[in-house]
Amino acid sequence: MAGVLEIDAAHRAGLRDLDGFSHVIVLYHLHLVRGHELSVVPFLDDVEHGIFATRSPKRPNPIGLSVYRLVRVDGTRINVLDVDAVDGSPILDIKPYVPAFDALPAERIGWFEGRLDRLPAARADKRFEKPKDTLTKGML
Repeated sequence: MAGVLEIDAAHRAGLRDLDGFSHVIVLYHLHLVRGHELSVVPFLDDVEHGIFATRSPKRPNPIGLSVYRLVRVDGTRINVLDVDAVDGSPILDIKPYVPAFDALPAERIGWFEGRLDRLPAARADKRFEKPKDTLTKGML
């Protein structure tokens, strides 16, 4: 899904050179989440797991992390693809994605082992709001 990260004009200079990257890491506040759980049933499984062993948004500190494909930077608007955040999610930070730092090989992937084949057909359930076309209200 395409989206736009709208950044406060006061932070425009911080976007210099970002357009040289193909992907960005975006940290944002999961502002619609109310409360938290220490055990959840994630959408790729039907068994409870500890919150820190999942990607569930019902976290003690509701901070989301996503990697988006960067299309272009247009002033204070960052056009991205693969948006999975809810419209209006406050942006906490943006970092360039650097494969040498961010794509590390993993020897084990815990309970995800044997479940990633479900991913192409998996859809988030009613616990999540449908993403919109724009991320706004950036704190940046």
